[in-house]
Formats: sequence, C-alpha cells, structure tokens
Amino acid sequence: MATKKLEFKHGQFVVYPTQGVGKVARIEEQNIGGQKIQLLVIDFEQNNMTLRVPLDRAEISGLRPLVSAKKMDEAIAVAKRAPGAKRMIWARRQAAYEESINSGDPMKLAEVVRDLQRRSAADTMTFSGRQLYLRALERMAQEFAVLNKMDVDSAAEKIEEILGIPKEIDLNATEEDEEEEFEEDG
Repeated sequence: MATKKLEFKHGQFVVYPTQGVGKVARIEEQNIGGQKIQLLVIDFEQNNMTLRVPLDRAEISGLRPLVSAKKMDEAIAVAKRAPGAKRMIWARRQAAYEESINSGDPMKLAEVVRDLQRRSAADTMTFSGRQLYLRALERMAQEFAVLNKMDVDSAAEKIEEILGIPKEIDLNATEEDEEEEFEEDG
C-alpha cells in the first residue's frame, strides 16, 4: 500500500516532533554542495526559532500537519483515563516519557499527561516529573490552541479543566488576594 506524500504550503501549521507547532513561512530553494534543494522554512514563534527542513526529508524527520479536532478529542480521552502501571524505575520511565514527548504523537503526549498529572490538590510531584508533565501539556496545548483558535496558555488551562486537574495552591497568596477573589466572585 503506497503512502500519500505529504504536501505543505505557505502559512500552514505543522508539528515538528522535537519543537512542537510551527508555521510554514515559505518554501525556498538553496544550493547545497552543488545540488539545488527545496527547503521548508518553519517558524516556531514560541521558541523564537526558524527551522529549515529539506522537503524530500520532511516525512522522515517526523514533520506532519496538525491532527484533526476528532483526533485531538481522542488524545484528550486517553489523558482522562486512569494512569498506566508504574513498574519501571523512575530513570527508565523518565527516558520513556522524554521519547514520547519528542515523538510529536498526540496520543503519546496524552499518555505522558495522563501518567504524570496530579489527581488531587494534595498530590505532589517531583521536580523532574513536573517538568516532563508541563512539556507534554504544552506540546498538546500548542496543537489544541491552533485547532481552537486560542492562545497556548488558555489551551493548557482548558485541557486541565477538561481533565479535571485541580488548580495548584498558591503558597504565596495573602489574605488580601483571597478577599479580592471573593469580591470578584460575589
């Protein structure tokens, strides 16, 4: 069964596995080593980075178009499930989580979010676990944000809301802050 060759166009949002969501700025031709090569120029605004990927190597590099809204809903459903068994030592799980995050696959990102999310306000996370969780959530939120026409922070909050993840307790909040929140709600 032949696979359909991916086509990219100017202005299209794409996902590069290790960087997240970017936008195709242009397709340019460069002379490299005596050969003319077509390059996709992708801007990653959130990282202030531009990436050039040879067009004929785009699929091999893992570059892909955004998933559909239906596929994103499926990924969120995966993140809602009970966490997977934690039978490996942390170092191996951490390596597996890193691999999943860098795969760019929304289902694998959802699994990392599912396994590392806090289930109650009393749950605590290790620093490295929290960093992995936030990276996976951000990558998911980048794609969710484009699909739902919102900014990444709002998308991350919305995903956590959908998953029922409790808000973090602000240990630096003062009584005045709490009173102001009460007055706004009241």
